[in-house]
This record gives sequence, structure tokens and C-alpha cells, in this order.
Amino acid sequence: MSTGEGTRAVRAGLPEARKYEPTLPGPVFAAHYHLPGEPTGPYTYGRDSNPTWTLLEQAIGELEAPGETGVETVVFASGMAAVSAVLLSQVRAGDVVVLPDDGYQALPLVREQLEEYGVEVRTAPTGGDAQLTALDGAKLLWIETPSNPGLDVCDVRRLADAAHAGGALVAVDNTLATPLGQRPLALGADFAVASGTKGLTGHGDLLLGYVVCRNSASAARVRHWRKVVGAIPGPMEAWLAHRSLATLQLRSDRQCANALALARALAGRAEVTGLRYPGLPEDPSHEIAAKQMRRFGSVVSFELPDRDHAERFLAETRLVDDATSFGGVRSSAERRGRWGGDAVAEGFIRFSAGAEDTDDLVADVLRALDAAEG
Repeated sequence: MSTGEGTRAVRAGLPEARKYEPTLPGPVFAAHYHLPGEPTGPYTYGRDSNPTWTLLEQAIGELEAPGETGVETVVFASGMAAVSAVLLSQVRAGDVVVLPDDGYQALPLVREQLEEYGVEVRTAPTGGDAQLTALDGAKLLWIETPSNPGLDVCDVRRLADAAHAGGALVAVDNTLATPLGQRPLALGADFAVASGTKGLTGHGDLLLGYVVCRNSASAARVRHWRKVVGAIPGPMEAWLAHRSLATLQLRSDRQCANALALARALAGRAEVTGLRYPGLPEDPSHEIAAKQMRRFGSVVSFELPDRDHAERFLAETRLVDDATSFGGVRSSAERRGRWGGDAVAEGFIRFSAGAEDTDDLVADVLRALDAAEG
């Protein structure tokens, strides 16, 4: 039966109904299982598999690739564990990997590790599909769209077609968009990768990552990597993540609406420059984003005149947590330059719109901006 996104999110990964059993079984805490005779069957040892992971993996696969056959999902202890699993399981010494040079702050750490293993790494910006210029001879193309924190967008289908024509695999970091914003596999990618810590689970109370693989062969290599390095999620985290999926559409709709309202309000402020939100019709990435995204995400980025101005603004907000990460039901923002590593101005703000009442959130931000001017 064909269903809408909200229905799919509510029911994704649920087991067959059985009398007297819960609709979503509780977390299975087990290091080992009863295993007489030969070690066959789905559950043998806690580092290899867990029934709670299985349900969550089924659920994420249904959201990232509804109706597609052969797709397999592998969950991890964090988003970076998922990122590393793809990059380090699919390439070897002498291969070429193409990364964005404006992506997530920890990507340079992965680059260092790849280069230590003898992998050649090339980089190019996300915007303008600039990674096309670096694809010659590549084994794997890593795309991050929208990019974090600059919110540039690239044409996934165009890049994937070009990469495949040259024999390269394609992985897309879908963290900012979530599967309700875009579906990378439907756009031609071989892997959809994300930090479930962010918008997917949305409550800021767990770390999780996942990789959705187009076929079982690719998934086997990713799953083997997870086993070797032991980057497994705890059963409680997996259960909490699955529970949180039920409200994904509800959260996403409110958060994306808040992000758009906030972006429109910020556009009218003289002290705000460099405003980016793919959902704004005037945003440089809007045309491409509108073709491949169903929602534009909860994150808005902008610049205030300098570091002190940005710090005053953050201190004056009442409904916004000064915190890193994004995608949570409670709005958060940070002066991104405090971490180093991102090519952003000292007054650059990454703002994650939560699920507060829209009028309340916009009013709080505008009031804080007014106070920061003083």
C-alpha cells in the first residue's frame, strides 16, 4: 500500500503485530545469544547484530529509499563512524577520493587518515558543481549538500552521472536534509550517509550514524568495517532513535517553516549579511535545491558584523540555546568560528530552527538582534 511520508515515518520498521506484544519492542540488551550447534541465524554476538538495530535499520531504509529493493542500511555509534566506514571501506592505497572543501569540519581529519593510508584526496567547493573538475580517475565522490555550515547546494544527479561514467562510487551526506528533505539514492547515489544525532532523531539526546547502501555487496563491506572497528550503537540509543522517527515529519514541517520565516525576517536586517537558506527564492542555491529537495532543512546561516556583535546576539536570545549541533526541537545557534577549521567570518552564525511557535521564535531573534546593536 502506498502511503504518505508522515504515515511512513510513524510506522517505519515496526515488526508484524502479535497479540500481547508491544508495537515497538523495547531495546535488546545482549552481548551474546543462545547459540547451540553451528553459529547460523541472524543473532550470534552483540558486536555483529542486534534485534533493536535490525528494526531501526529497516525503518531508516524505508525512509531513505521507499519502495526500492536490495537496499540495506547499517547503523553506527555516530555520524563520523558512518562517514569513516564508507570512506575507509570502499577505497585502498592508490585510489582517488574527491571531497568537498567546504563540508563538515571533521572531514579534514578523515582526509589526513586517507592520505596516511596512501589514498589521493582531491577537494573542490560544493557550489557550482565544482567537484566535477576533480573526478578524473576517482574511485569515490563524496558529496555534502546542503553543505555544512555554508549551505551551498550541488546537483546530485549531475555529479552522480558524471562520477559513474568514470567508474566512481558516489556517497551523499544527507544529514542537513534528512530523508524527508531529499533521497540521495533516488538521485543516483550509491550511499546515503548521515548523522542521526541531528534532525533524524531531533532531540539532542543520543549519538547515531547510518549508511544506506544501494546493494548488498557495498553493504557487506560497510558492515564488515563496523565489525572490525566496533563502532556499534548501543541498543538504548537505537531504540530511542527508532521511537523518535515517528515524529520526524511533524518536527521537520515545523522546523523548516520556522527556518524559512526566520530567514525572511533576517533578510530585512541591515546588520545581517551573507544570509543563506536554500528555501529562500533569492538564495543562490534555490533553483537546484527546489529540483531535488522536498524540504529545505532547519538550518539558516548568516553573518553579523564581528565576533563581539555575534556574541552579544547569542547572549540576548531567550529561546535559543548557544550550542553546537543542529536539527533539534529546541532552537540552537552558535558562532561557528569559535571551533576553528571552518572558512567562515568571526561573526558567522549557524542557526538551527527548532519547533517553537514561529512568532515566538522570530520575535526572540529580532529582539536579540536589536539588543546586540546597543
